[in-house]
Amino acid sequence: MIVDTHLHLIYRDRLSYPWLAGVPPLDADFTQETYAREARRLGIVAALHMEVDVAEGDIARETAMVEGLAREAGSLLVGAIAACRPESPDFPAYLETALANPFVRGFRRVLHVVPDDVSEGALFRENIGRLAGTGLNFDLCVLPHQIEKAIALADLAPDASFVLDHCGVPDIKGGGFDAWKGPVAEIARRPNVTVKLSGIPAYGAEDWTLEDLKPYFAHVVEHFGFERMVWGSDWPVCTLGGGLSTWVGATQALLSGVSLEDKRCVLSENAGRLWKITPKA
Repeated sequence: MIVDTHLHLIYRDRLSYPWLAGVPPLDADFTQETYAREARRLGIVAALHMEVDVAEGDIARETAMVEGLAREAGSLLVGAIAACRPESPDFPAYLETALANPFVRGFRRVLHVVPDDVSEGALFRENIGRLAGTGLNFDLCVLPHQIEKAIALADLAPDASFVLDHCGVPDIKGGGFDAWKGPVAEIARRPNVTVKLSGIPAYGAEDWTLEDLKPYFAHVVEHFGFERMVWGSDWPVCTLGGGLSTWVGATQALLSGVSLEDKRCVLSENAGRLWKITPKA
């Protein structure tokens, strides 16, 4: 049983995605029907929708759209990690609205697409601190050189829960292991941070192999352990690195030799605990 904690859906006729123009292979519609057809064959039983960095004016509409999709027959969607703007004075009101909606399970503000000092602002950090005790996690999407910014957030809000997306976005294609390993080991020392095993095939060369991924996987296991690791497809971004079936197959190969208990932790149980996920009947 697999719980996907990082699914993107793209409906260009409903929402605006400014960044898609710069990534032609993803500038298309990626619907839940297309995803579910393949996902069910792979043992995926539930999915969290991860915000897709829509135009700021569409943030609330994205969450509403995904919630509507979740009500459709056959949907695997069980919740949403919504976009947010912690640097905004409107964040407290936005948080209250989210807390009133059980479909919202957490937040993300993609930090590698904004200036580094955005997350260093006093208001941003104050608002992240408001997540303590809410049960809403905050996904950290940063490049290796920005992990120190993520560490600062985790330290300033020790009672909030954070998830490091895509193993910290290593530059696998460019041989960036040495630049990545130290910051990842350091953020792993924070008990309020979980690592997400997701995204990494898209960071390798076009002809990447399992051997290319193994050092990165081993490093996050060494420092986070299986008890602080969750799995995500990063669909459809994973299509840039072979696709959903390829990534699930690579994940199963990486987990070969791992105890059944640890596999369950990574593939479903940790996600169930962090986001209170219950697969649909």
